[in-house]
Formats: sequence, C-alpha cells, structure tokens
Amino acid sequence: MADIHLTQSEADALIAMEKHRLDDERYHYPTAGSLVVPLQSPDKREQFLLDIRRGRIDLAKGKYQARARQVVVLVRLDFGGAPHRNPDDQEIGSPHLHVYREGYGDKWAFPVPAEHFPRVSDLWGTLEDFMRFCRVTVPPYIEQGLFT
Repeated sequence: MADIHLTQSEADALIAMEKHRLDDERYHYPTAGSLVVPLQSPDKREQFLLDIRRGRIDLAKGKYQARARQVVVLVRLDFGGAPHRNPDDQEIGSPHLHVYREGYGDKWAFPVPAEHFPRVSDLWGTLEDFMRFCRVTVPPYIEQGLFT
C-alpha cells in the first residue's frame, strides 16, 4: 500500500472540508465486521472514505475512521479496545481519538474530547458525533442494526 504524507496544513484542510455522500445508496451498520462508505467534497474534487468497524466477538469494540486519498487516516476513534501507546511512550486509555499529525500520521492518540463526543457509550450516537467532528455535512444513509 502506498504511503502518502501530507503537510499538517493539507491534513487540517482535508479534515475541515465538508464531506458529502456520493449518492442515495443505503448501508447497514455492521453487526460485526466492517463497512466502507465513500464520501466526497462538495466540488467532487476530493474523495474520502468513512470506515466503520466492529469486533466480531466483542461488539463493543471497534473504530470509526475518516480517510483521504484512499490511504491517509485523517481521524480515527478507537473504542472498546486496549489502550494506545504514543510515540513518546505515554499510554492513552480507551476510547481514544487519533488525528493526523505531520510526520506521524495516525500514530498519536489523545483522550476523546467530551465536548465533541458526549455519548461514547452509545455506538450509534458516537457515529453521528464522529461524522459531525469530521464535517460529514451530508451524511450517507446508514440503517441501524439490532445491536447498534
């Protein structure tokens, strides 16, 4: 897989950019496993991916992730899993948030900011909060499942 590096200003601009669904396709929130939903900028010049992953055994474990340029993780929210160890050896508990950092990609995490994610125990609510945080202003149609 190609390794693409962005400057911090490029990454910040991509994170702040509005993201819209491509079409009216309906997706099902995964009971287990993963879902990848394509998104785009309003002018259709930038393409993004929204990843939703849930544990196959532990359904409370998973991640929500926004990618640009196919492979660049802009923002990732990990929940229900192990703590994360940052490059400076600081351990961050779960849930935690990764935001692109120039020179490190998604290797740094920090505690989830409660002002942006007030419902971390609610998977569906947290997905809505994550999309808002990532500026998905015209969200895809995702139908809740039985265990959402």
